[in-house]
Amino acid sequence: MHETERHRVILAAVQARSFVTVAELCDVTGSSEATIRRDIAALHMKGLLRRVRGGAEAVNPPEQSALVGRPFAVSETINIAQKRAIARAAADMCRDGEPIIINGGTTTYQMVHHLTGKRLSVFTNSFAIAEFLIHNSRNSVVIPGGTIYREQNVILSPFGGVVASHFYAKRMFIGCQGIGAHGLMEADPMVVQSELALIGQADELIVLADSSKFSGRSSLILCGLDRIAAVISDAGIRDEDRQMLETAGVRLIVADTTAQANREATVA
Repeated sequence: MHETERHRVILAAVQARSFVTVAELCDVTGSSEATIRRDIAALHMKGLLRRVRGGAEAVNPPEQSALVGRPFAVSETINIAQKRAIARAAADMCRDGEPIIINGGTTTYQMVHHLTGKRLSVFTNSFAIAEFLIHNSRNSVVIPGGTIYREQNVILSPFGGVVASHFYAKRMFIGCQGIGAHGLMEADPMVVQSELALIGQADELIVLADSSKFSGRSSLILCGLDRIAAVISDAGIRDEDRQMLETAGVRLIVADTTAQANREATVA
């Protein structure tokens, strides 16, 4: 990751969470501790953040508390080629006239580019997904009531929602913090509460998870593998993770990242 991109990611992370540790920034940027410390020092000198012991803090912390987890602006830069290929495979599962749910996330967001020519009824708690489909497609778009969390680009409510409880979907497309033998994992209780309400409204749960998510872990389990109909991942998925899904009776779809890269090169 180039210096300019690292600085953008660091500033987005700090502004979203007020304080971020050096270790966390190393994780999201894939950089060494020495590099991150130099970046923090440079941004501190420019007055864009404050260098503190163990990490960095925002100059002007956000008034609204952020959700646990990476901000949308940070996550969307990670494994982007895999996410685009996975999202295309997910969109190919959608048929005109079907009602679907697309949960907020950077991988599910990539689906919107392949839904512009379809006629679907889409329920989403993603402000970004809803906005794109409204302006660039003729799909019917339904959103829940609640609070917009800017950093994650999602709309959540602690009280549930009448619309969500009455929306039937053929499929629900969802990302995750991690996936393992215990099932899907998320980092924030608010997100879990919102997603649990939606999962029950869909016939099939389709998980969009690049291969790195099989190494991700969190303290909150959203649902077991037995609730998942299919997982769409990339060719980097390990043999043991393939076997785990097969044993659980979960269909695995491996997206072709090479074909996706060739399409993008042709368009460019």
